Amino acid sequence: VQLQASGGGLVQAGGSLRLSCTASGRTLSSYVAGWFRQAPGKEREFVGYMLRSGDTYYSGSVKGRFTISRDNAKTVYLQMNSLKAEDTAVYYCAATKGDFGTARNGYEYWGQGTQVTVSS
Repeated sequence: VQLQASGGGLVQAGGSLRLSCTASGRTLSSYVAGWFRQAPGKEREFVGYMLRSGDTYYSGSVKGRFTISRDNAKTVYLQMNSLKAEDTAVYYCAATKGDFGTARNGYEYWGQGTQVTVSS
């Protein structure tokens, strides 16, 4: 499966953005779909994932502010509310045919990343 992430941009602190992850070749509903982010000088970190069932799980730093959803078989969204300066990063969507997980090496397929910048 090939993934394309989009929707990033510049937003003020407290604002919202919605990222999209669109799959080509296969349906994302057949995979666990994850979101990760990487800030400058930092390791890529887990943000959240959606299981095939539609259940979701989030890291503690975004829980309650970010929501993963899916409106069709090929697109998964990351709705980001109450954004903070520390949310600034390149955001990546990923997918795995395996079991769910929070580790980046558990995902075989990656999108190219989309930049999110939150100004304080």
